[in-house]
Amino acid sequence: MDKLIVKTSKPQAPGLDNSRFPHLLASIDMGSNSFRLEIAELVKGRYKRVDYLKETVRLGAGLDSHGLLTEEATQRGLACLARFAQRLKGFAPWQVRAVATQTLREARNRDAFLQRADRVLGHPIEVISGREEARLIYQGVSRLQPSELPRLVIDIGGRSTEMILGHGRAPQRAESFGVGSVSLSIQHFPQGRYTAEYFRAAQIAAGAELEEALTLFGRQQWQEALGSSGTVGAVSQILAANGITDGSITPEGLRWCIQQCIEAGSTEALNLPGLKPERKAVLGGGLSILYTLSQHFDIEALRPAKGALRQGVIFDLEERLEAARNHRLPDPRDTSVRELQQRFHVDQAQANRVRNRALALWNNLQEPAASADGEDARELGWAANLHEIGMMVSHHDHHRHSAYLLGHVDASGFSQSQLRRLASLVLGQRGELIKLAEHLHDTALMSQVLCLRLAIILHHARIELPAKVATLQRVRGRARLVLERKWASMHPRTLHLLEEETRRWAAQGDRRLDIALA
Repeated sequence: MDKLIVKTSKPQAPGLDNSRFPHLLASIDMGSNSFRLEIAELVKGRYKRVDYLKETVRLGAGLDSHGLLTEEATQRGLACLARFAQRLKGFAPWQVRAVATQTLREARNRDAFLQRADRVLGHPIEVISGREEARLIYQGVSRLQPSELPRLVIDIGGRSTEMILGHGRAPQRAESFGVGSVSLSIQHFPQGRYTAEYFRAAQIAAGAELEEALTLFGRQQWQEALGSSGTVGAVSQILAANGITDGSITPEGLRWCIQQCIEAGSTEALNLPGLKPERKAVLGGGLSILYTLSQHFDIEALRPAKGALRQGVIFDLEERLEAARNHRLPDPRDTSVRELQQRFHVDQAQANRVRNRALALWNNLQEPAASADGEDARELGWAANLHEIGMMVSHHDHHRHSAYLLGHVDASGFSQSQLRRLASLVLGQRGELIKLAEHLHDTALMSQVLCLRLAIILHHARIELPAKVATLQRVRGRARLVLERKWASMHPRTLHLLEEETRRWAAQGDRRLDIALA
């Protein structure tokens, strides 16, 4: 894949006239325990926090035994997002990025929640994978707390724990494990009661989940350990407020905290200086994970980090905007696409042919429903670059293999939501359109599918074609593909495939497709 998008499809830099605060960026971290809104200003790479809002939502505690998010938890989340939306009035879409983590990765009814949440917030919410969450956490830490020492960064969330090895600004290994302070507290400290046996059982459960990380994040691979997120911050404050440590989290300090919990007997009776009321319900699980980590990974002192996921999201958003403004800079997602092409041995010459043609058709179409920040064009380009990755599995039904791979792969920079969208695009690259029935209401996506399908048909012989051989127009609600008459007469097989395509759109698409000669 080329670094630069073809001339006809470079994303436009976000306009400054549609924002009251063009110098600001905002991120929303929808965690399993708390939702956080961070607003910041970046000037020449320097980070300045402008505002920070945090609410304890406990979304992770709202997953029932069937993996469904309860209506009560949903309402808590929506109410918080409504308050965030008030604070974000005057912000343009390109200035805001909202990400959701483990609870919505798990929730079976997450799509229903996201539809409601998107409307309330007024901005799309991306569900990110565990590895992508870990990458963004490290980006926040490494930018706000630079160091050249090999470091281990740990983030204990409500339902997952992320571990990252890095050096400088580069994460070298990032993994997510399905154990967090909320989930462990619910499972092992019933009714908020504390006993030595409960702590032992919780530590065994945490150790079983984290055991596979022992060789990946062993003590010999790092020289300093940092902890991000609310759990580390809360325990650090308790230890400092009680004069146990200077805020560093040590095995001795954790044993002291656990003993205080056991002596209190319950969350209600626990009254420690430095312990905020909203952290009480999840303290047992958080302490159990921290103590397990300290023992298994020989962490003598875990120090609170300055950065976290929400700052990493802002830095990542800044990189995307810089890539859009300065076309010589790659979007971080472009790098992932190139890596996927190499991993799955994509025919890059054909991918480039299809990509350039699809983007040219997209620009001709002038889709009014397209995103203002050019993301739809970028998604179409990525889908074209990756539409044949399923060939490595099998040539038969390769579009289905491509869709499956894109729907399940980890790709830095991409959210799970966007990868699922790319999966839908490549699934729709050929065959009947009935498989996209659930997307017929999404005019922009169906236009992307149309452009991708036409580009693949035009280049089905896997050869270059003259640039102006085909243009796509919008005519009274229809799409019209205008072909160069002389070229069409010399390519009857391509014309036959295009005529079949018009019948498919007439039968199952969201619009009519006409073929015209000029």
